[in-house]
Amino acid sequence: MKNFFKSAILLLFTVSLAAQSTYLHCGKVIDTKSGAITNEQTIIVSNGKILDVKDGYVNPTSTDDKIVDLKSKTVLPGLIDMHVHIEGETSPTRYLDRFTKNNADVAFVSAEIANRTLLSGFTTVRDLGGSGVNVALRDAIAKGTVPGPRIFTAEKAIGTTGGHADPTNGMRKDLMGDPGPAEGVINSPEDARKAVRQRYKNGADLIKITATGGVLSVAKNGQNAQFTQEEVNEIVNTAKEYGMVVAAHAHGKEGMMRAVRAGVQTIEHGSFMDKEVAELMKQKNAYLVPTLSAGRFVEEKAKIPNYYPPVILPKIASTMEVLDETFKMVVEEGVPIAFGTDAGVFPHGENAKEFVYMVEAGWSPMFSIQSATITNAKLLDMEHQLGQIKAGFIADIIAVDDDPTKNISTMENVSFVMKDGKIFKNE
Repeated sequence: MKNFFKSAILLLFTVSLAAQSTYLHCGKVIDTKSGAITNEQTIIVSNGKILDVKDGYVNPTSTDDKIVDLKSKTVLPGLIDMHVHIEGETSPTRYLDRFTKNNADVAFVSAEIANRTLLSGFTTVRDLGGSGVNVALRDAIAKGTVPGPRIFTAEKAIGTTGGHADPTNGMRKDLMGDPGPAEGVINSPEDARKAVRQRYKNGADLIKITATGGVLSVAKNGQNAQFTQEEVNEIVNTAKEYGMVVAAHAHGKEGMMRAVRAGVQTIEHGSFMDKEVAELMKQKNAYLVPTLSAGRFVEEKAKIPNYYPPVILPKIASTMEVLDETFKMVVEEGVPIAFGTDAGVFPHGENAKEFVYMVEAGWSPMFSIQSATITNAKLLDMEHQLGQIKAGFIADIIAVDDDPTKNISTMENVSFVMKDGKIFKNE
């Protein structure tokens, strides 16, 4: 009899929890699939999922349910940023921090950054390279230990000796050592295989490679191809065997060509892309992640003495000279686009500036919003769970004060954030 009563109480408690719902009364709702905007909708959320979307302002059927008034807002799915570095952010001391900060220091900083990112409306991010703290942070957020966006992480990016992801670039020779696949540095197809497997072992969700030099690494060349074709092929093939996709940082043409030929999912940055690369990307269905925000920020900070090491300044100047023409061509050619910012190169929480820059570059406001929702959800293999406000989808929902199709800058001021059905911000 005692067990019967325990079971009955547990059942009643479960039913009570299941019955609790949140009714969002929304002035406008963006249908990211169709690109349409509907007026006066009610989104019903229960148990972390969108239960239903109804016309008009529907009132709850239970006194346990609650209403959130978003009648003056435009509501859309939680945003997805495909390129962040959540373990830190820009600073004049950034190049010294790796000698002074312990992993525990990085962890506390990254937890604050994660919360800031979430409150800016980005409920999912792809972290493209850090020390490995990003794996622990991903897991802590998933468990509800700390607030933050859903994270898909590459753990440590893979590069070549002296390449953009070599963690010892710029160090004294006695500190450089000879990092290898365990540290994400390779010099052969065999190394490539081991480095991918090590990332898998360390808990990565995907692989990030630095297919060319980089602008902000302490090295002279920012454009040169840094893997052989065989090395990139091995990375992509091994990643596929382990159920992972590959994102390729790339500024220069030849590195992009090798990466796209090998079958990477995304090209990050694409600064010196030409029509030949654009055509190959369309053939291979590879997506460009423009990261326009990073370029704008770096160009501005380069004017400040000693913000960046001297070796970096010529790379910034040469890259910024071509960006406007590159992205004009990218828009005209119809290269597939995924939304990503490179947050960390600029302050986290300002990710939504990318929408403004995308519109200035020639993409429509709705296209830019779709790139950060349905497109990125598809690339994360979450297209039936994220990126839309639709019954059965995860309840990642945000609201802004204005209609972003008429005023894209409103995306920079998110006033409501819900993730997994839980409200984290409501202004």
